[in-house]
Amino acid sequence: MDYKICLIHDYLSFRKSPRMGPLDLIIHLLNFAAPALFLAVAMPVADRVLGRRRIKSVAWWPQIAINLIAGLAVLGAGLALFGNDGKMATYVGLLIAVASAQWLAGRHWRS
Repeated sequence: MDYKICLIHDYLSFRKSPRMGPLDLIIHLLNFAAPALFLAVAMPVADRVLGRRRIKSVAWWPQIAINLIAGLAVLGAGLALFGNDGKMATYVGLLIAVASAQWLAGRHWRS
C-alpha cells in the first residue's frame, strides 16, 4: 500500500475565503447574541415560577429588555477583551450581569 503524507502547507492552499453575505452576517450575529437572549427570557420566567412573592411587580418585557441589554454589553466586552467570543469567563460574567439586572429589575432588594 502506498500511503502519502501530505504536508500541511500543501494541504492548506492559500485561497481567499468566500465573502460573507447578508444572511451569513445575520446568522453570525444571532448566534453571538443567543446566550444573552436565552438568559434574558429565562430569568423573568424563572423568577415568576420560583419566586416567593406572587404579587405582580414589573411587567415581563421591561425585565427581558434590561437583561438583554446587560447581557449583550457583557458579551461585547468579552469579545473586545479576549479577541474572540465563547470564553467561559465571558459566560460567567454574562450570568452574573443578567442575574444582577434581574434582581434590580424585579425590585428584589425590597423583599
